[in-house]
Amino acid sequence: MGAFVISRRFNDEYKFVFTSRKGKVIFTSLSYELRFECEEDIERFKKTIELSKFLKFKGSGGKYFFKLMLDGVHFATSRKYTTELLLQKGIKEIVTYAFKSEILDFSSSESIFEDEEVLVEEEEEIG
Repeated sequence: MGAFVISRRFNDEYKFVFTSRKGKVIFTSLSYELRFECEEDIERFKKTIELSKFLKFKGSGGKYFFKLMLDGVHFATSRKYTTELLLQKGIKEIVTYAFKSEILDFSSSESIFEDEEVLVEEEEEIG
């Protein structure tokens, strides 16, 4: 179904990506100072997806990408695609699944696999 994944950039600002059903990034948002701004924009996008515009470009390296516009404002930029057909498939994935996609928050500095790390440390001490 796809998912919106919130994370932090190296400068501690927040961003989110929309991933496909196969886990591949389709687009990346602009930066946000606060995490709740990401959540608000994701929800706004999900509710008004039909008003979105996809501006398609071909880069100097010959790869295709799009800028996602919401209310006339640049909202996100897609990954690079090797063909125009793949670009269209990325857009179709957004239009078909984004409105019902879940939001995953990986922005905290805590490890999401903490239990596994403790288990590995214990095994290293034993072994």
